[in-house]
Amino acid sequence: MRLITVSASYGAGGSVVAPALAGRLGLPFLQRVTTSEGHVAEPGPCDEQLSAEEVKATPVHRLLAHLTQAMPAGPTQSPPSTHHQDEHLRGHGEAGIHRLLADDGGGVILGRAAAVVLGKDRGFHVRLDGPAERRMVQGAVVEGISEEQAGERLRAADKARTAYVRRLYRCDPADASLYHLVIDSTAMPLDAVIELIVTAARAHIAPVPEPSKTH
Repeated sequence: MRLITVSASYGAGGSVVAPALAGRLGLPFLQRVTTSEGHVAEPGPCDEQLSAEEVKATPVHRLLAHLTQAMPAGPTQSPPSTHHQDEHLRGHGEAGIHRLLADDGGGVILGRAAAVVLGKDRGFHVRLDGPAERRMVQGAVVEGISEEQAGERLRAADKARTAYVRRLYRCDPADASLYHLVIDSTAMPLDAVIELIVTAARAHIAPVPEPSKTH
């Protein structure tokens, strides 16, 4: 219960569920890499695209914007010219994870490919998703915007989040094998999603390493 990661597609409610989990469990909360470091979001908005101010704020945000704009749909190898940029962005995202664990011993982490970085043996990993049409509706309600606007944000945010994991870690963030729990969070109220995660995390039994064999 000391370490939970949440991966979420747009409109699946990740930025509502993750900080609410942290508050419920009394744990620190770590944002997506696409938001300003050190800023704890208030539960509510699920639009985590780069703002114009964030793009200009740091080299990391400029790198992320470039990465997601140029990213093709499938897994790929980075061109040599962008390899150092990928390393910079990967290091930035992982530094926040390792700093959280070193300082607090755990927490709730949203995004950052944290399930991939930590592996199945460390922490409890959750994926929130759902049909695009239902996520669009839920995103519009949560953000207080039109469904047309939510549809545009869905396409942009899904592309950015998928690009981040595929390019930096060569895997698909929608791969269910990365997580202990996968939820269609458009099929129930987000309060119920939070309760489900808390119950499942408490029931989760971490694997016990096999004793080393001596010859």
